[in-house]
Amino acid sequence: QVQLVESGGGLVQPGGSLRLSCAASGSIFSLNTMGWFRQGPGKERELVATIFSGGSTNYADSVKGRFTISRDNAKNTVYLQMNSLKPEDTAVYYCAYRTTWQSTFTSWGPGTQVTVSS
Repeated sequence: QVQLVESGGGLVQPGGSLRLSCAASGSIFSLNTMGWFRQGPGKERELVATIFSGGSTNYADSVKGRFTISRDNAKNTVYLQMNSLKPEDTAVYYCAYRTTWQSTFTSWGPGTQVTVSS
């Protein structure tokens, strides 16, 4: 089993930046995929960014060019650098884990709140 804990959320003004971290522990397979999801008020949860074991990445159209996902395998940590934040980025952000051969994410963190407001 894999445990995930997010950190780095908070209140930021429009146009500002935040860096989220997700620390993983437990039975982590080296071949894994990590993702960042978010769920805004009254909205469904959406996949924001994904990073694969080889380092390739995918992003939702709404965050392309503004968000960057990265990973430090030695620290079992995944990051989400968020720049040029907009009020519509306000949400609870969750990190998630799956092994390379699984089709769905199987472990989730409790989430961290990001609020973009002036």
